[in-house]
Amino acid sequence: MLKRYELPDCPVEAALLMCGNRWNILIVRDLLTGTKRFNELKKSLNGISHKVLTQHLRIMEENGIVHREVYAEVPPKVEYSLTVLGSSLKLIHDAMRQWGEEYKERFAKL
Repeated sequence: MLKRYELPDCPVEAALLMCGNRWNILIVRDLLTGTKRFNELKKSLNGISHKVLTQHLRIMEENGIVHREVYAEVPPKVEYSLTVLGSSLKLIHDAMRQWGEEYKERFAKL
């Protein structure tokens, strides 16, 4: 995923960079239901490694999609949530979910 200063001119391509990635849209899916800690996200994202999740969360934070809150506690507590901009991806997520449900129904009939 590109960083903000590397975004393409085409708005469709820019949107695909933010939500066209498997992990990004699944992170958004999980955060749409509320704030999560790192291990909660990792557990729900089947097959993602610690390193890859960390990379995606950092880039999504840099791009204004995810908010990272660090609490001064021992042990450290870190929570992730969607920003207002990140929450606006709900429309895309819902459309993808609806399309996926319809596709699964049609595919089952073949």
